[in-house]
Amino acid sequence: MSRTDGPENEAVFVTRTTGVLPAMKIKAGGDLVSYVRAMYEGGARVIEITTTTPGIFESFETLRDELKDRIFLAAGTTLDETTARLAILAGARVIVSPAFRPEVIATAHRYGAAMYCGAFTATEVLMAMEAGADMVKIFPATLGGPKYMTNLKMVYPGVKLCPSGGISLENAADFIRCGADAISGNRNFFDPGMVEKHGLRWISEQVEKYIALVAKARQDLPELP
Repeated sequence: MSRTDGPENEAVFVTRTTGVLPAMKIKAGGDLVSYVRAMYEGGARVIEITTTTPGIFESFETLRDELKDRIFLAAGTTLDETTARLAILAGARVIVSPAFRPEVIATAHRYGAAMYCGAFTATEVLMAMEAGADMVKIFPATLGGPKYMTNLKMVYPGVKLCPSGGISLENAADFIRCGADAISGNRNFFDPGMVEKHGLRWISEQVEKYIALVAKARQDLPELP
């Protein structure tokens, strides 16, 4: 059964309200906790970090203890039940998979977390909805473009879409106007070279820019229910 048939998960509501889901995929040596703090200071309230990041579960625990309920940590690139469970126990409140993994959806809900499922085709989106995904991440969104969101919403009016892959300051607003509930991306919000050059404030400013773009694009759209 689609989760659109029941009450909306709080993490989904917050994701849709801010309209952004910053994602990070970093290698060893990065100051993950400081990067997340910078995103939070920029206005992000749901932040995705891939489970391939070294020391991810320890970082989740640190962030959970520091920011508590003020943030929804999302565990990205979660491909199996064990990783989903470990991420939730460490503090993740959202599980994100790049592909349709029904067992991961079930595990996330078993432990009280929201689940954002990766998909691209109309068939994959339907499968994700029927398995109970709270939100569907369309990846790579650049292949379909903004109007692809409109097409998906026409056949699945209740689906909550979060395009990722190819989102930019130039097209983010178009994705929102065409039906996306939020936008996501990696280098949009975290670029090691830019951080080294401009400091952590660059991260916060990027988040602020995308939140402002989303808000402006929504001005002529119906209000969120």
